[in-house]
Amino acid sequence: MSKISLIREIKEIKTQLAYQKNLGFFFGAGTSCALKIPNIAQLTQQVEALLEGEILTNFQLIKKDLENTIPPSKPNIEDILNQVRRIRKITGETNKKYQEVSGESAKEVDKIICSKIYEILSIKEAEADFSVPKKFFAWLSILNKDFAKEIFTCNYDLIIEKSLEASQIPYFDGFVGSYEPFFWQESVETIVHTDDLTQNWIRLWKIHGSLSWFWKKQDATTADKVVRIGKVGDITQIEDEVVIYPSRDKYDSSRKQPFIAYFDRLKHYLLNGELLFIFTGYSFSDQHINEIVFNCLRQNKRLSVLVFFFNDDEVMRLHSQAASYMNLSVFGPTRVILNGELGEWALTPDEETSLKDEDFWNNAEKKFTLGDFNHLVEFLIASSGKKAAIESMIK
Repeated sequence: MSKISLIREIKEIKTQLAYQKNLGFFFGAGTSCALKIPNIAQLTQQVEALLEGEILTNFQLIKKDLENTIPPSKPNIEDILNQVRRIRKITGETNKKYQEVSGESAKEVDKIICSKIYEILSIKEAEADFSVPKKFFAWLSILNKDFAKEIFTCNYDLIIEKSLEASQIPYFDGFVGSYEPFFWQESVETIVHTDDLTQNWIRLWKIHGSLSWFWKKQDATTADKVVRIGKVGDITQIEDEVVIYPSRDKYDSSRKQPFIAYFDRLKHYLLNGELLFIFTGYSFSDQHINEIVFNCLRQNKRLSVLVFFFNDDEVMRLHSQAASYMNLSVFGPTRVILNGELGEWALTPDEETSLKDEDFWNNAEKKFTLGDFNHLVEFLIASSGKKAAIESMIK
């Protein structure tokens, strides 16, 4: 295995950040986990623990059905939601059954699961320390760049929105209106010009839905639409369903709903010329997202992608797919992929002695730390040379 100079790569990352004309980010579950929000495995366990009666029975029937695949799998809450929605679709939400679960029951299971996810994440958000995401967005908003700053995320919690609003940083997510904001497809597809008032607004694209989105029931002749609702006091009093991991095909085909338009936006964004795109907290477990990213890496040679992983096993898994991509760099605690080649971090004795209190390296454990969102944010701020201004801004 080749040796990769840590100091050389850190200098290269800093250079890219300083001189890149266009910069975008993709946030995975790890960014929320850094703030003590449950990961997908923890969320699955916590949701199941809150269910009871017939809802719990049907949940476990669906879970067991998914476990009995070849090869056997350990389904998470998103896998279960997918299966629930398949049952709803094939049964027409009637009393017809699939694996002993009726369409009517599946509809109720879907709604209860999403409401429990809402309750769990809302409690955790109330306990979370928002100082790190507030620092990140202060850093991003203060960058003097002539491009629209875009954040894509598969997280459905409201950490990003709350952080931006607490810091009074303007952002846009494709919804317009004030009573029940509705999704405006054209606003996502439109290219923002440099003389546009909203050019410096942060664009937020939540491709797996959001705790603030709900399916708004229409009359019998019209498909349901997605609306955004602000603060909800009691989720059990909301009749409409939360739009979390929107896998089911429930939208008016003549108009794209948010999650469909966001995927298209991601593809066009990655193909649009020179771009430095950074993944943090994302494990590359969503094949739909991965397919878009790898296709764009092949087609756009001016696209440079940096991936920061929390664990080395994520680096090893990605290496089997990433070996042919010269414009993809992957950084883990001890393993790294550069120019398609798997290597390990290396430091000279003098370099190791000089590294003290660095955000990118833990000298005691001998590991690279930017896979932790908390350390990545501190590194970005320190590299910007604007730490005092950012600290002042978040106060």
